[in-house]
Amino acid sequence: MTGSFAPQYAALFGRPWIVWGAGVLVATLNVFLFAFDRPWTASDGMRNWGDWMLTALGAVRRPDLLPPWLYSGSLLNAGVIVGGAIAALLSREFAIRVPARGELVKGGVGGLLMGVGAVLAFGCNIGGFFSATSALSLSGLGMMLGLGAGAFLGLRYLLWEVAHRPRWSRGGGRIYLQTADDAPGRQPWAGVIALVLVAAVLVAYARAGYGTQSVFLLFGGAFGVIFQRSRFCLVRAFREPFMSGDAEHTRAAALALVVSTLGFTILKFGDLKDKSEWVFPAAGLGSLAGGLAFGVGMTLAGGCGAGSLWRAGEGQVKLWAAVACFAAGASLARLVAAQTGLLGKLGAAVFLPSSLGWGGAIVLIVAIALGWAMLATWNESTGRFSAV
Repeated sequence: MTGSFAPQYAALFGRPWIVWGAGVLVATLNVFLFAFDRPWTASDGMRNWGDWMLTALGAVRRPDLLPPWLYSGSLLNAGVIVGGAIAALLSREFAIRVPARGELVKGGVGGLLMGVGAVLAFGCNIGGFFSATSALSLSGLGMMLGLGAGAFLGLRYLLWEVAHRPRWSRGGGRIYLQTADDAPGRQPWAGVIALVLVAAVLVAYARAGYGTQSVFLLFGGAFGVIFQRSRFCLVRAFREPFMSGDAEHTRAAALALVVSTLGFTILKFGDLKDKSEWVFPAAGLGSLAGGLAFGVGMTLAGGCGAGSLWRAGEGQVKLWAAVACFAAGASLARLVAAQTGLLGKLGAAVFLPSSLGWGGAIVLIVAIALGWAMLATWNESTGRFSAV
């Protein structure tokens, strides 16, 4: 792009955004989303998609099931995908990337594990960990432990695969629609057209009386743009300290957690939101086992609840498989858990201020976030826990 707006365009779409700044933006948006209605999670929108797939196949009957184009969680997820796609087009980074068959299999298996883990923990790494911890729920901290252990186990498997089964994921990869050197402006124009279409959809929702749904779609789009431009990723926050030692995303995630927690606390302490909101009955087995399964799954897939969505939007076919299997896995696991009575046996709903007071709960979460960042930073310089 040339002209008077070229420097601004280059700043937004010509180079990556600062990771820690993106973390603060994500946390701030999550606080505003909670104030508007509810915090962000990817898992319930995924499950809505899975429920619709099962309903279409005649496997279940859900007369109360909202269609994906009206369900808040589904619209948030769709917004993340669309936002990721638009940001990738405007930055000339969109391409359909088809990996080797082994990578597609890992994407599918990882998606299934994430779906199961999200049911056990009552949320994915966003809803069950990030938003739940921000809401001062003990289950969020439990899922954090499970995610760390799962990321470690998933990484150990990937290292074993590289050493002993290297052919499983090599060869056969293809790339389509990548920006050519002789046509640098095509993708940005496609991004502008997509942006106009999204604006038209938002107006259509508002005129049809679905203004609230349009806001969810707008929030999702904002999340997608931020994630794509910054590459901010919770998978990397949990995985990289064990892999390369890089702590940048861990520090950004810890900062985002503190900002989000302070915002959620203001809303709850001021009685603007109910104190029990987003406090899940999973403190115990559910959060730990769910986090473990989810951590392994997101490491295999290469994307978490959020990362799978925006990476799918920028053309990563492996993450298309992960999203589809996440949706199916969450729907099936929730069906089995409900029918067997497992949902009522996963743990307790513990609101931390009820046990520690408001100050004690905030100090605990801030201390854990600070310790997480400091440990990752120490490991970055020493390589004590890093495999590479």
